[in-house]
Amino acid sequence: MPGGRTVIYCYPRTSEPGTPAPTGWDVIPGARGCTPQACAFRDHHDDMARAGATVFGLSTQATSYQQEMATRLHLPFEVLSDEDFQLTDALSLPTFVADGMRLIERLTLVVKDGAIEHVLHPVTRPEKSAEDTLEWLSEHQV
Repeated sequence: MPGGRTVIYCYPRTSEPGTPAPTGWDVIPGARGCTPQACAFRDHHDDMARAGATVFGLSTQATSYQQEMATRLHLPFEVLSDEDFQLTDALSLPTFVADGMRLIERLTLVVKDGAIEHVLHPVTRPEKSAEDTLEWLSEHQV
């Protein structure tokens, strides 16, 4: 979107129905809350568009799972997979390991004209991540 922004909210992983969370998931800072974060961006999708931002979600889960999750949660935006860590490594995004899985730390990238304009990190309240991003966008209007 010319003159607009792209918001990419990065998250470790959304839970897979019927599959237990990784060992110690609830005590890893920033791990819990991926589904509420996705739902918050869903619920504020129109607000993001009014603020001139196109939204994408990003994790290292497989594309097939991302598509199922996006359908199940009725997400009105694309969810991207960086399963091979190409973007994660190119941008030196922070990661952590849980149950042998390398995962992206929760953060939000604001991109304008092909460059990262701002990074919201750490994201400590995933359920408020969309609101925090909207607040930043409103304070830094294009």
